[in-house]
Parts: sequence; C-alpha cells; structure tokens
Amino acid sequence: MNVLLRRIIERLIRTGNLTITGSDEKPYQFGDGTGEPVHIRFKTAHAERAVAMHPTLALPEAYMDGEMDVVEGNLISFLRIAYENMGMEGINPQWTRTVEALRVAVRGLQQINTASRARRNVQRHYDLSGEMYKLFLDADLQYSCAYFERPDMTLEEAQLAKKRHIAAKLKMKPGQTALDIGCGWGGMALYLAKHFDADVLGVTLSTEQHAVATERARTESLDRHVHFEIKDYRDLSERFDRIVSVGMFEHVGVNYYKAFFEKCATLLKPDGVMLLHTIGRSGPPSATNAFIRKYIFPGGYIPAMSEVLPHIERAGLVVTDVEVLRLHYADTLKNWRERFMANRDRAKAIYDEHFCRMWEFYLAGSEAAFRWQDMVNFQFQITRKNDALPMTRDYMGKTEKALAMHEMGHGMTAPASPVRPRQKKVAKSK
Repeated sequence: MNVLLRRIIERLIRTGNLTITGSDEKPYQFGDGTGEPVHIRFKTAHAERAVAMHPTLALPEAYMDGEMDVVEGNLISFLRIAYENMGMEGINPQWTRTVEALRVAVRGLQQINTASRARRNVQRHYDLSGEMYKLFLDADLQYSCAYFERPDMTLEEAQLAKKRHIAAKLKMKPGQTALDIGCGWGGMALYLAKHFDADVLGVTLSTEQHAVATERARTESLDRHVHFEIKDYRDLSERFDRIVSVGMFEHVGVNYYKAFFEKCATLLKPDGVMLLHTIGRSGPPSATNAFIRKYIFPGGYIPAMSEVLPHIERAGLVVTDVEVLRLHYADTLKNWRERFMANRDRAKAIYDEHFCRMWEFYLAGSEAAFRWQDMVNFQFQITRKNDALPMTRDYMGKTEKALAMHEMGHGMTAPASPVRPRQKKVAKSK
C-alpha cells in the first residue's frame, strides 16, 4: 500500500474494524477491532496515490472507475467508520484544517450561478432519464427530504406527511395564489391545488420535470389551477399570497443569497407567507464536497444557518419559525439507496456500470453525511409582516390533522402513480 495513504489511515482510524488490501495484495488492519468488519480493496497503485492526495474526490472516483471495491460490508458501513473517526476530537491533522480553509476561501468562484449556468447545472442532474428516477423515488416523485412522523412509515407515507407539514406551515386559505420555486415533478404544487383550491405557478429549469409536471396537471384535471413554466425565479414579476420552495435553495449558491431573498420579498404580497425547505449544515460554513460538486450537483452548496438568516433580515423579511429536521433525510436516503440497489440492473440498462457506481456512492455518501456528519434540513417560515400569522404554533398541528383526515376521506392515503416520463435517448455516462 502507498506509504502516505497508510500513514493517513493509521492516524485517522482509531475505532472500528477495517481491513484494507492494497494493490500489493497485502491486507492491512486499522481500528481497534470493534464493530462490524469492513474490508475494502485497492486494485491499482494509481488509486492509492490519488486517494492519499485528494480523498474526498479520488475515493469516489476510484470506486466509480472500479479501482476500489468493498469486499466485506458495504459503502455505508465503510463510510460510517471513516466519518465517526473523523469526528473524534483531535484526530484531524492541521493540514486537513488548512485545506478546508482554502476550500471555503475559493468556494464563491465555484458558485457563479448566472441564469444560463444555473440552467446548465440543473440539466446535468434533473434532466436525467425519468425512468431512472422512478427506480428509487416514491410514486409522487418527491426528490427531497421526507418527514417521518413515525419510524415505521413507508417512503410514500413520509413524503405525503412532508407535503402536509409544509402546507400547514403556509397556513393557506382557499383560492389563494401560490408560487413553487423549483417545483420538481409537480407534487407539491398539485397538493396545494387539490387541498386548498389554490392557483399555483410552478417554475423549474428542467425540461424533463416540466413535461412530467404539466402532464400530471392535465391528467388530474388540475390544469386550470396549476401551471408549470420553464423559467428562472429571477425573471418573475407577479406577486403571490404564498411562496414555497423545496430542495431548490441548495442550487442558489452563496453569491446569490442576497438576490434570492430580495426577489422573494418583491414576489410575496404584504400579508403573504413563504416556506423555504432546504438542506443545511448544523456546523459552521464550509465548502461543497469535491465529488458532489464535480459529478452530482455542479454549482451547489449546503449553507449553515448563519449564512442564510442575515440575508433574510436584510431583505426586509421576518423569520417567524425555524425547524431543524435531523435524521429525516438520512432515512429518506436509506430508502432511496435500497430501492436503487434493488433496481440496479434496470439502472444499468438505462445508463451503464460507471453511472451505477457513481450513484451508489452519491446515495451512500449522502446518507452517511446526514447520519454521522453535520448535514440536516432547515424549514424557514418567512413573512413580510410580524403579524401575518398567529402568535402560537397550534394552528400547524391542527391543520396537519385536518389535512390527514381529508386525505383519508378522499382515499388519498398514498399518492397516485405518476405519469410515465416521456422517453428520451439516453447517453452513456463518461
């Protein structure tokens, strides 16, 4: 095994039961031997050198390229050992802290998300085959953190609970207008239209999502109330009673937080309410993981709460409620990972082996980050006026219960199967 890599691992891994077989075909033991045994194997000296120099990028690349395999345990169990040891007091050497400081210093250059670049970034991820997303998402194609009110909830139940939870925080009234920024495949917008007779505009930069969402509105006879457009939120000029944004803020980038909230302030009516649902970090500001930035979400960034609140305040908006969802996304990702792996052969038929290994690492790495690092979800309830909402939170629970009863009374305990996404010629990943 590469000498530098071995020394780094010896310093990092103090607990756990990790075996690494190097390209020299010799096994090396790390940790104190406790817990589930995990065994990985490097097939090339090139992969060992690369991981020693840039582990956050080179390790997933080695897995994607087949130069590293997990031969006992799985990616999640391997990442658990790595992340739990990284979190131990005093383990991280000074050079890793120095590298992290440099990454934070240059992150603004990696997030120049102009309108044209934002559209290209979205197309890189969200214009993948709709058939592929159907392999692991719930029936409503909710591609964001679910809300597990009970630990025994199915993914479908938890995603429905998420929409119910958000709708309750919006405190919508029948006939209001609503804007869904980053509407995905349309599930949230359709939910608001069904339950509140609302007129909803959903905007997205993904042509595939727009096509599916538009067809769903037509099929469900909601196209008179729900309209979807391929449009950047910065180009909107209407004003709305309610604004909701779920899983889109992660793509805004630190350079554009000021512009985002200032635009939301102009789009929200004086007595309006906004609910922003975004991945966040419980720790201090950081930089986007190199693998995620290069292969999964170019231009993306997960903010610390301290980076978001000042821009809300400066835009003249009022934060009326904040909720931190901690392990909900970890359980969501666990469901996605297990479903993806159960349908891996179908995913490989759509793309190829390289793509499947990339998504295995993406789903496992994301789940691990929510379980053993500082990833969480924030829900910010925002208004323009201090008295736009009741003084206590009681109405949220009451509304959720009323929505749940309405769903049961109308046979809506689980979302309907989505419209089949339109077929497209799929290019093999490179």
